[in-house]
Amino acid sequence: MKAQILPSLLAADYGRLEEEACRAEAAGADALHLDIMDGHFVPNLSFGPGVVELCARCVNIPLSVHLMLSRPDQYVNRFIDAGAHAVQIHIEAPCDVSATLQRIRELGARAGITLNPDTPPGMIEPVFGLADEILCMTVHPGYGGQAFIESVLPKIRALRDRATALGRKEMDIMADGGIDMVSAEACARHGANMLVAGTSLYRASDMAGEIRTMRDRADTALAETP
Repeated sequence: MKAQILPSLLAADYGRLEEEACRAEAAGADALHLDIMDGHFVPNLSFGPGVVELCARCVNIPLSVHLMLSRPDQYVNRFIDAGAHAVQIHIEAPCDVSATLQRIRELGARAGITLNPDTPPGMIEPVFGLADEILCMTVHPGYGGQAFIESVLPKIRALRDRATALGRKEMDIMADGGIDMVSAEACARHGANMLVAGTSLYRASDMAGEIRTMRDRADTALAETP
């Protein structure tokens, strides 16, 4: 299993989104991560399907779209039509999560299930088999630039162990929030192979160098993970 680094467009310059998306691709990102916020499920507003369409036109790397919405079931079609390759929804969302994950897969995208920092890993057990990837929030969702919550690390480990026990050793587990060089390595050591980093990459003077180093360190940590 190899590490994947996903710059988060939430940390980009909103006045130059096309250029910022292209910058991530040119820097060697494995995918581009877009946080979609509705101002209700989380206390902030961000992008809509139009920004996903813009990114789909200007980059060739996959688009990972995280729906922080109260009713993601009402929007998955629009975001997949806009160009999302993977769509993550929250286990905490007040909708039929199982049916929504199934719908995402029927539409040809990867289905991801997301857990907030305080949500126990057992919450996703009923939908584990419907998810292509798991996203562990390592900050409270809603705003970029927050400090990494170390107490989430054992949950990442528990989810990796559960995936292995179910015969899904290669399942993708993503960490998102406060990811920098140190926390990326810690998450990888606990079993996360997909790392979403916003501020640490978009504010770096050399994004390409940061991505290479982060990926190399995460790969080393993953290789040491049981």
